[in-house]
Amino acid sequence: MGKVTGLGGLFFRSKDSKAQAQWYYDHLGINSATTGYIWMQEAGPTVFSPFKEDTDYFGSMAQQFMINFRVEGLDELLEDLAAKGVRIDENRMDESYGKFAWIYDPEGNKIELWEPVAG
Repeated sequence: MGKVTGLGGLFFRSKDSKAQAQWYYDHLGINSATTGYIWMQEAGPTVFSPFKEDTDYFGSMAQQFMINFRVEGLDELLEDLAAKGVRIDENRMDESYGKFAWIYDPEGNKIELWEPVAG
């Protein structure tokens, strides 16, 4: 029987796809298919969760999805991104299952950063 085994890609529209791809590489280390290399993720949990249509969790009502990246060293990453001029949301969440912060890409897409609890 066939089954889904993982997330194979994330594709989204962009006003300037080349600049957007370069931003994700420069700031988050995620290379696009245009580099000739495929980003290899580390194994770990992936949450797939539709939200209610009127959620304000993503920020703008125009934003139809939000990417959540698992990270290590969230505080250090945020310091580095701030030094590079990346827009960082002032809100933070510290939950029993990890710490959360949010940043925005150059086109205003809200991105969630999640540092899971170790172990």
